[in-house]
Amino acid sequence: MLAELEKLKTEALKELAAAEDAARLEAWRVRYLGKKSELTRILRGLAALSLEERKAVGASANELKAEIEQSLAERQKALVQAQTERLHRAAEEFDITLPGRKPLSGRLHPITQTIHEICDIFTAMGFQVVEGPEVEWDYYNFEALNIPEEHPARDTMSTSWLDFKTEAGRPMLLRTHTTAVTARCVETMRPPIRVIEPGRVYRYEATDATHSFMFHQIDGVAVDRGITMADLKGTLYEFARRFFGADCKVRFRCDFFPFVEPGVEMAIECSVCRGAGCRLCGNTGWIEILGAGMTHPQVLQRGGIDPEEYTSFAFGMGIERLPMLRYGIDDIRLFYANDLRFLRQF
Repeated sequence: MLAELEKLKTEALKELAAAEDAARLEAWRVRYLGKKSELTRILRGLAALSLEERKAVGASANELKAEIEQSLAERQKALVQAQTERLHRAAEEFDITLPGRKPLSGRLHPITQTIHEICDIFTAMGFQVVEGPEVEWDYYNFEALNIPEEHPARDTMSTSWLDFKTEAGRPMLLRTHTTAVTARCVETMRPPIRVIEPGRVYRYEATDATHSFMFHQIDGVAVDRGITMADLKGTLYEFARRFFGADCKVRFRCDFFPFVEPGVEMAIECSVCRGAGCRLCGNTGWIEILGAGMTHPQVLQRGGIDPEEYTSFAFGMGIERLPMLRYGIDDIRLFYANDLRFLRQF
């Protein structure tokens, strides 16, 4: 037993000398001084020895324990002192006369910045911001907006359908446009209504430089007595002037959308060629930024609003398209690649 204690002492002191950090010291302490250590086992087994053996082994074991504990304390002190000396040397090597390093500052994502800017523009014109669910009923995404099941407009929206239905049997989907929120607002709010509805939308399609399975839109609707196309054009022109600059030129052309009649597309003058025609604008001199029109009477009727008494205009735009035009960004994927070299520019 005494030889076993001597061997244990040699191994313990050798391993202690090799421990160079706090984690290894703690592992060493557990191994040689813990409740399940070899030394503890020997001390607990003294009762099985004869009286003479108990005295000799017990004295040696206690001396070994005291020596190990003292060696551990000295090693801990030496490691602390070495760490302090390293810090002092590092402080001496640091030149306090050098200019400081500016810490990195966090900022909002460029799409979030754009949403806030658009909302600020429209709220200044009397609109309020409303949000709706991204997992939507088929009714609000299509039927309430004059897009029944057999309508060809459904083919242009590659829909991500969900594999369950509501208790009422209504199919569910990831909304394909924030116009679904317009349908909800027309149903739940009473005129006068002036709201904009920003949010994510989803399309079941491949991702490339100009398309993404997830992107952002912002829709707007106004419902009141006496609203005309002139109100729509004036509102959208003011938005373009505030977002793209006071010298921004705007063009309206007829277009078709199931939930408005008549419908228009709004385009701005190409910022690259200034109307002369280039690759960016397809040599037309104009770039479409949104669709709009006078809300279809049937959409108002489905929401419980009398189209004989009230008229309405609505519009919708893709949000990513706006900073792409403003800053000359040619790939929508840059917004979601999490490349700090790109994001730090905004």
